[in-house]
Amino acid sequence: MTRPTGRALRLTVLVGENDTWHHRPLYTEIVHRAHAAGLAGASVFRGVEGFGASSVVHTSRLLSLSEDLPVAVVIVDAEDRVRAFLPRLDGLLGDGLATLDPCEIVRPAPREETP
Repeated sequence: MTRPTGRALRLTVLVGENDTWHHRPLYTEIVHRAHAAGLAGASVFRGVEGFGASSVVHTSRLLSLSEDLPVAVVIVDAEDRVRAFLPRLDGLLGDGLATLDPCEIVRPAPREETP
């Protein structure tokens, strides 16, 4: 599979780390669906603080008892491939949020070997 370069679309899905789908983390389900769809890549990022639809602030600060930190799943590929993937999120997100942003994929020259 060749990796795309040039104009692309970034899909960011924001969920809580405790959100699940059939007894496994929701972010894992999203990544596996993206992989099965043949998308170029997906990464999961855990937030240290945030709030969403519930308006409850979740934080990782030591004195806080809050859990369920925010998680962002970021997927980047050609626009048509990302848009074709969107129906695979139907029924998954609940209070989660998905955003789309245009972006550009760059591939710097390979790193030279040092003798």
